[in-house]
Formats: sequence, structure tokens, C-alpha cells
Amino acid sequence: MKLKKNDRLVFFGDSITEWGRNREDKTSLGNGYVAALSQMLTERFPESDFYYFNRGIGGNHIHDLNNRIRDCLELRPDVVFLLIGINDVWHQVGQQSFGSEKEEKRFTAEYRKLLTQLQKAGIHRILLMEPFVLPEPSDRETWRVDLDKKIQVVRKLAQEFHLEFVPLDGLINEEAIKVGVKSLTGEDGVHPTPQGAQFIASEIFKRVEVGK
Repeated sequence: MKLKKNDRLVFFGDSITEWGRNREDKTSLGNGYVAALSQMLTERFPESDFYYFNRGIGGNHIHDLNNRIRDCLELRPDVVFLLIGINDVWHQVGQQSFGSEKEEKRFTAEYRKLLTQLQKAGIHRILLMEPFVLPEPSDRETWRVDLDKKIQVVRKLAQEFHLEFVPLDGLINEEAIKVGVKSLTGEDGVHPTPQGAQFIASEIFKRVEVGK
């Protein structure tokens, strides 16, 4: 992902993105991976003068981002970072649609709609992060029947739209083997701890280069 001086960076997603954000303060970055990444970029590229905006909202599904696309577009972003999809899995658990072809098609259509809206608005620098889950508590392993299909959707759309992509599920599960699941996502396998947030930020940071 190539960034340029004075770029406006918008982070759009659910609670993993929002983490700790004060919604009353439009400049609040929270205390999750968004804040961690902004610190990394500022320290490494102090003269780049990026503008950072956190527009994650806890509990959001992919259709919520489509419904509130204005939250993103009104900030006139040059770059958008997208992390969405785990609530589309979590909130389907136990339902007939869980892991179904119909659900996969719905998620694909909503995600494609979101990317199309962004590109029609002239935003072509978009970084996609696949949704992820770690295997503690143990029932999280049952989510794979639905989650893995959604991960493949994000991967295919990244290719279709020629977008930057972070294979976050694979990366964070690999890291969990080294440091332990709870070090990265605490008790629920989803929401990053400070260490988990640093890890996500570092994986994005590795894929960033700054030009003029």
C-alpha cells in the first residue's frame, strides 16, 4: 500500500477497529490497532503528516458499512482500511443460514457493493483485511464452517478489485501458536488485546510504503 504526504486515512469496520474510540470526539483513534498503526507511521515517517480517522462501530455487519457509507465518504479519504465480517459469522451461529451457500452469496454481494461504492467515489487505495478468529474458547472452532467461506470471499474480491490485502486470519493464528491465544485475543478469540492490536498494526505496517 503506497501512502503519500498528507493522505487522509480512514479505518472502517466493527469493534475491532473502533476499540476504545470516543464517538463524541471525531478525532479519537481509540486504543486498538488504529492507534497503534498511527503511532508506528508517525514515528517512521514523521514528515508525512497523515490524517487519521477511526470510523469503526462495534457490532457492525457488512450491510451496516453499506448503510453508513457516508461516515467514510464525508471524510474525503485517500486511503480506506477495511476489516469487517466477524459479526456476520458470530451473529449467524445456530441459525439455518450458518455456513450456507445463500449466506455466502449474501456476504459476497454486500462486500462487492461496498467496494463498488468506494471506487465510484474515486477511492482506489483500499486495503482489505480478512476477518479472523482464534480457537479459544473451543466453540470458536465451529465457526470455521462459515468464517472460512467469508475469508475466501474477501480474498477473491481483493483479487477482483486489484486491492491490497492482509491475510489476517492465517497470520494471527500463526502468531497464536508462538505466543498463545489469550495473549492476542483474551477470553473471546475475537477482540484483540493490546498485544493483539500491536500485531495487527505491525502486519499492516509491513505492507506500507511512503512516496511523495
